[in-house]
Amino acid sequence: MEIRNLHKAYGQLEVLKGVDIHANRGDVVSLIGSSGSGKSTLLRCCNLLEDSQQGEILFCGDPVKWAGEGHTRRPSDKDQVREMRTNLSMVFQQFNLWSHMTILQNVMEAPVTVLGRDKDEAEASARKYLEKVGIGDKCDAWPAQLSGGQQQRAAIARALCMEPKALLFDEPTSALDPELEQEVVKVIKALAEEGRTMLIVTHDMKMAHDVSDHVVFLHQGRIEEEGAPGELFSNPKTERLQQFLSATTAD
Repeated sequence: MEIRNLHKAYGQLEVLKGVDIHANRGDVVSLIGSSGSGKSTLLRCCNLLEDSQQGEILFCGDPVKWAGEGHTRRPSDKDQVREMRTNLSMVFQQFNLWSHMTILQNVMEAPVTVLGRDKDEAEASARKYLEKVGIGDKCDAWPAQLSGGQQQRAAIARALCMEPKALLFDEPTSALDPELEQEVVKVIKALAEEGRTMLIVTHDMKMAHDVSDHVVFLHQGRIEEEGAPGELFSNPKTERLQQFLSATTAD
């Protein structure tokens, strides 16, 4: 995944002001920053849930094809959009599980309806990934019967079941209390150790430090500072990052 000079605005409000990000296969890149810095918007632009007004987005070396300019700019190739979204599975803050389906049905639904996989094959894959995230015994449960941490792990299994080339996490632990948060962090760490390509928007500085190959600090829509986690967290160079890390440590 490569982002070059990305700009995104809502009307007159400029949210991203020329952002460049590069993630090679197997890289874990964490995006940190205060609320309103543009982290989640950037993630949504990556898999074309949001349209950007300027800049390039490349996935596996292929640039997104655009039509129009500025606020009228839209992706022009529907097949390309579908392929990107299929290969960039997103895990949201609020789980987004279907309440009328069991956990197993939730996880196998997209491979069957979007990818056209055989139901038995999709079910076997779904069960495998639910085991992988530690809730293989919850296949027949309904989302409302699970804790927040279990629901988020089900959402991760659902993303993995699409067999994506990369995973996008948008604040995957921020809706959870500390104990449940650690359940999800453990799964994300295991995925990082497997060499999965991941872009993670997170408020959890310890997780960003432990799982990332590269950390990007966004401030007011721009990259204020970036680098390897060991260097960035131990020796922040900009005053704004020093203030941010001091505040998160105090929290």
